[in-house]
Amino acid sequence: MNQILENAQSNQEKLIAFRRDFHQHPELGFEEIRSSAIIEAELRRLNIEVQTGIAKTGVIGLIRCKKPGRTVLLRFDMDALPLQEETGADYQSVIPGKMHACGHDGHMAIGLVAARMLVEDKENLPGIIKLLFQPAEEGFGGAEKMIAEGALENPKPDAALGIHIWNEKPLNWLGISKGPVMAGADFFEIQITGRGGHGAIPEKTADPIVAAAQIITALQSVVGRNVSPKDTAVVSITQIRGGETYNIIPGIVEIKGTIRSFQKEVHALLVERIHAIVESIAGAMLCSAKITWIMSDPPLVNDSSITEVVLASAKEILPGHFIDEDYQSMGSEDMALILEKIPGCYIYIGSANSQKGFNFGHHHPRFDFDEIVLPQSAALVTACAKNLLAS
Repeated sequence: MNQILENAQSNQEKLIAFRRDFHQHPELGFEEIRSSAIIEAELRRLNIEVQTGIAKTGVIGLIRCKKPGRTVLLRFDMDALPLQEETGADYQSVIPGKMHACGHDGHMAIGLVAARMLVEDKENLPGIIKLLFQPAEEGFGGAEKMIAEGALENPKPDAALGIHIWNEKPLNWLGISKGPVMAGADFFEIQITGRGGHGAIPEKTADPIVAAAQIITALQSVVGRNVSPKDTAVVSITQIRGGETYNIIPGIVEIKGTIRSFQKEVHALLVERIHAIVESIAGAMLCSAKITWIMSDPPLVNDSSITEVVLASAKEILPGHFIDEDYQSMGSEDMALILEKIPGCYIYIGSANSQKGFNFGHHHPRFDFDEIVLPQSAALVTACAKNLLAS
């Protein structure tokens, strides 16, 4: 197994070159035309069977090994974020207002080098490796669209694996946990409709700003007073919009936010309490309220038996890494939709290095990671794939 790590390290220049090229040319969800073309070209160069145009820009590669056996899916996301980069790196984004601020540039590079390493050994392996390069992970439903267009069929995987470069943790750290590891996420919009008027004559109005203020305050009690301390949940208000000037009470205020939870029962409780609080307070303030729920990713749940294989692989391939087997994040990931249908495991690998200034979190304009993590990740993905094929 150490030969896998050595092989990955020998590909470090290739990993960095791929990553930095993707980083300089970020593309948003369903716009990954250049990225998918590079991926397609590299897979074809490796004589890998390729399917393109799935969910607009998604790419699938099939490595058919010499012997019959299981099918293992390896998933890598591709999209960037609508963010102006502020790293000042030599490889900084050349596209104004777009940036790889979550590590997906690294994920694509890891996928391409893992593909190369697996192809080199396909004569000794059983089964099929299905490489899935997914568009639009960042809130645009890429996984859902790929699934709808048959990405999990012909052949249907027996196991699935995903990995995320994780700047919340330092180098030489791994998060590999059984059960729920990322929260389910819902987004909501609340429209409070009142009766606008002159700011000097508030008694003639039904003020939606006052109603919104009380609703926002009350929603902060949902987790603390309705969710058991044994469970975990988040209710966050992230946007409020209403009014145009200083002396006019508006007729409408809009509120946006998100909820996160690991359990279906907690999710249902959050939805029920939000409706009750919003509608009751709006009514008491002589306003009306409409709540719209937007897209939903379920909790991401790792399969126990596959996670055991991943843990054994990690201990063998990266023996110097600390492995946190109880790690969870309140972030969400649409690979959860894949893992609802295919048993699998989602891995976090630490990538922060404060000595180099790589300690900004995901979705920050100064986000960057230590590229030492790239060969480590490629080696781990390759080892896990081989062991899952053999299991």
